[in-house]
Order: sequence, then C-alpha cells, then structure tokens
Amino acid sequence: MVMMSLLFGTVHFMSQELFQVPNGIKTAWASPENASAKPGSGGSANRGAKGHAFDFLPSGSKITLLDDKGLGVVRRIWLTVEHRSVEALQSMRIEMTWDDAPEPAVSVPLGDFFGFGLGLRTPFQNAFFADPEGRSFVCTIPMPYRKSARIEVINDWTGTQKIFYDVNLTRHNELPADAAYFHAFWSRDKKVELEREFEVLPRITGRGRYLGANFGVRTDPVYADSWFGEGEVKVFLDDDTDQPSLVGTGTEDYIGTGWGQGTFIQPFQGSLIADAKERTFCFYRFHVPDPVYFDSACRVTIQNLGGTFRDGVRKLIAAGAELKPVSVDTGPEFIRLFELAEPMDISSDKFPDGWVNFWRRDDFSATAYFYLDRPTNGLKARK
Repeated sequence: MVMMSLLFGTVHFMSQELFQVPNGIKTAWASPENASAKPGSGGSANRGAKGHAFDFLPSGSKITLLDDKGLGVVRRIWLTVEHRSVEALQSMRIEMTWDDAPEPAVSVPLGDFFGFGLGLRTPFQNAFFADPEGRSFVCTIPMPYRKSARIEVINDWTGTQKIFYDVNLTRHNELPADAAYFHAFWSRDKKVELEREFEVLPRITGRGRYLGANFGVRTDPVYADSWFGEGEVKVFLDDDTDQPSLVGTGTEDYIGTGWGQGTFIQPFQGSLIADAKERTFCFYRFHVPDPVYFDSACRVTIQNLGGTFRDGVRKLIAAGAELKPVSVDTGPEFIRLFELAEPMDISSDKFPDGWVNFWRRDDFSATAYFYLDRPTNGLKARK
C-alpha cells in the first residue's frame, strides 16, 4: 500500500502502512479540557463530565491555544467562535510563534488565515483548509518546531467571543534537518495604486518554499461590469530583480480555469466566491503538485489588470474611472501599447477595435503561506 504525505509541506510517497506505528513519536491534543496538552491531564474539570469545553474571550484580550515546549509538529488546528460576522472575523487574529522567536511567524486575521478571504464563510474543503458547514475553521498544514510552539488568538472585536478549539500535534525525538518553519502573511490594499502590482508576499530572505495563497477581491463599482481578472501572478525567486522567474497568464488562469471565473473547489486550486453582482471574488492556489522552492529569496505579486471591449473602456473613462490601457486583442493581432513607437490614445479614431486590457484600482487582499529555514520572516504584520 502506498500513501501520500503532506509532511513539511512537500508531497511525497512512502511505503508505510496505516497499521505501522513509528517509534519516537507521541500524540498530544491541546484544548480547553487539556490546555497544557500533557499526558493524563485532560478532562479534569467537573469530574470529567464536559466541564471545560470552551473559553470566553473578551474584547481586547487574547487566549493561548497551544504553549508547547520541545520538538514537535502541529498537525491540525480546529476552532469555532460564536460570532462569525465579517467584522468579527477580520477583527480577530491568529498568531503563531516558533522556538521562542521575538516575532510571530503568523499574524493574520482569523477568517482570512483559514483559507477564505474577506472574512467570509461558506462550506468548503481543499488540501489544507476546511469549513464543513460554514461554522468552523480547520487547518491541516504541518508546522514543525524544534524548541517551542505558541499559538494565540487575539480578539480586537467589540464583543466577547465564546471559543472552542483543539490543536492536534505530535511530539518527536528528532526531525529532518531540512524541516522548515511554517509562516503566513496577510495584506490588503483597498485601492491598489494605478500601474502598481499588489504584493501578495513582500520579499523575504532565506531558503524555503512558497506554498501559495488565498485571495479576496472587491472590485470598484466605477468599472461597472468589466472583467477584473486579467492580472498575472509573478514569483520573483532568489536573485530576480526587475523581472521574475515565474509568470502566469491571467488571474483565472492561475487558479486553473479560463475565459472567466465561476465557483469551484478542488484540492489545490479553487474559487469559493465569484459574485460579479456583489463585486466579490475569493479564490486560492496551492503549489503542491508544482512546488515553488527558493534558495535565498522570494517575492510574489499580482497585477491589478482588467479588461473589456474598446467602446466599453471609453464609457468607463467618460464616467470617471481611473485606468490605463496596456494592450489590445483584435483577434488577428495582439497590440502591445507600451511598445508602440508613438503613443495611442483610446479616444482616437485610429485606436483599434477589440478587447482592451487595462490597469485599474480595486480592493485586493491575500494571505500567503510559505515555509522558511528560520522562525522569523522580517515582515511587519499588517492590520
């Protein structure tokens, strides 16, 4: 029997049978019923009769879900909170700190961390995250540590939350020498600067692996029903400066679909919300079958480019939309406007008819997931 493993963020095949029990590995759970995750210490409240299933998390406070010493791997995080409004989920944060580092490796709004942007929820399951009925949060990305692990939830929402959780981990005698630390970075720009790419992951240094990201986009109504997703994802590896090593062909292309974007859920790519009427798009891509490794540095961006036909672009400009045409697809030819000897004004009668791609300004956010050979990443958490 061959089983697939996602251990340490890589997919590999191993011959271990399900009935084989490895030496030197112990299982532990941290929950309100056993916050220390120590052997034989669970369920002591109320004489073992469900005495401590949840905790109260007042506004302005934080709770520690895990505080473990030694060497281990976090295998699964599950939690749920009583109030799950967009405001609540974006006002709460989850933070993770490895090996007593001075800064957390993860500091992300609660809802966004668990695979779904903009604080929104709907039932889904992919390779790393799940929300079985739209009321809970599950993450199964393996997260190794060598000295300690601390996972906290901070409540900056205006009300008190009731929180249930369990963190499942394994304690080890040793880990592979190349076991990297898990990190996540969230950012949002409510109006991306014209002609500037949105940074999914600012440049980080070290050796590691870019796992992927989930995205949340709210399009500006000034662009009416034009298409937002012409932007290409770029991954700058190691010594890349002006030009990246990895470039996609468009937003919906990056998540595996094409010619527009509906809703679908797959293990490594998906689109959880594609609501043109509400101008809301949430989607993800995980680089597991197609690993993205780096030796010294990594940076990831996505262009805020959209498109519609020429006359539609003219109407948008007349209505006051900020945009800048970059190319025209006439069918017979593809015209690169920035490579023309003479600039071409879209209001001119000489401007060709066809599909026009253009820079625009929308509300972009993303949570990037990655592994790094150190427990800190040098990025300032954005709030």
